[in-house]
Amino acid sequence: MPSQTPGRASVPVPGGTYQGGQTAVPKAKRRSRRLAAILVAVFLLVALLGSGAAVQLTRDLPNATLTTSIAATLKIPGTLPKIPWPSKGSAELMIEGLGRIGGSGSAQTEPIGSVAKVMTAYVILKNHPLEGTDEGPELTVTAADVADYTSRIPSGQSLVQVVAGEKLTERDAIEALMLPSANNIAHQLAVWDAGGVDDFLAKMNAAADELGMTDTEYTDPSGFLPSTTSTAADQVKLGRAVLKFDVFADIVELRSAEIPVVGTIKNYNDLLGVDGVFGIKTGSTTQAGGNLLFASRLKVGSKTLVLVGAVFNQPGAHTPEQLAAVNKVVRSLLSVVRKAVKEYDLLAVTPVGAVETAWGARTPVSPASALKVVGWPGLAVKVTTTTTKPGPLVTAGQSVGEVQASGVRVPLLADAATSAPSLWWKLTREP
Repeated sequence: MPSQTPGRASVPVPGGTYQGGQTAVPKAKRRSRRLAAILVAVFLLVALLGSGAAVQLTRDLPNATLTTSIAATLKIPGTLPKIPWPSKGSAELMIEGLGRIGGSGSAQTEPIGSVAKVMTAYVILKNHPLEGTDEGPELTVTAADVADYTSRIPSGQSLVQVVAGEKLTERDAIEALMLPSANNIAHQLAVWDAGGVDDFLAKMNAAADELGMTDTEYTDPSGFLPSTTSTAADQVKLGRAVLKFDVFADIVELRSAEIPVVGTIKNYNDLLGVDGVFGIKTGSTTQAGGNLLFASRLKVGSKTLVLVGAVFNQPGAHTPEQLAAVNKVVRSLLSVVRKAVKEYDLLAVTPVGAVETAWGARTPVSPASALKVVGWPGLAVKVTTTTTKPGPLVTAGQSVGEVQASGVRVPLLADAATSAPSLWWKLTREP
């Protein structure tokens, strides 16, 4: 037997043999053997699983899960500009459909003067509704009504002349009540509705209770008595309620009207048409100072908002000075509000959630566009988020829900498509 030379390495020679008697395996054969081993393993696995493998591969994929992080209430970003509340008296501002901007002054009740006539009109219209251009029933002026009118002249009250036998429609009477602020008409309406002033006052105070005006007390239907007291916040509640009567809103926006005997009557509200103001009622007495319960239209984009506010107990030596002080405060407030109330991005186009498949594939979810709402910085806005079942897989841009606030709806979309599950995951997932 040939011997190998000591210290000499074996080397391959043609024909695939090594010197030393060992046979070399080509790379191609080694790859074939590995592939064969893998196929055998797969075959054995399939054989082992049997019919279960087919079931695994053909089972329906489970739905993906969708989670969001959108809170039920979001605040408009930023800080509300400083509001020039009056240094004396009190004030309150509310925007219909949005909420309370704020208020100032003591919650202590104070005389409100002729603003009390707003409740008189509210009770009358509640008990004797008017629609459209209806004039309503007639009130016949009695000798007692004339005597009441005459007795009020020496004290310098706001009045409209009446004569016995004169007939005023309900609309005429409300116009005389609200525009030139006729105290004698407030008395006449009270008697016409309830048969006497005391019974009508009971109705006024009951209505105040129903509206949640807990700091209000009516002791006369005109507001001439200083014992008729309220707060700015309470009167804003009333203003919002009474404006629901379209006839009332139309009347308080009139600059003038025509009634029997007197002829033309003019509205004492000098702010009509200024900064969107369309009502509601002035009031001034020595004890009450200057008062204004007002409503203003705010145009924001395609929306028209209604602001209801009150400024009470402004100082002044006489009615013109008192009302001028009130009007100055109101205009300052409206100027700031008009700059602050606009459209803001409540929710930006950033991920607010994610879709995750059962096999762990994820994709972020974002609003299709910024969720824009009308309001002011710091306003808390209720948000509603609804989601749909996304299915096992989602595609890029697929709608998976929506987010809504202040009547504005924005779809929630998947940012990207989710990947399909692997064969291994399908075979090994739990039944």
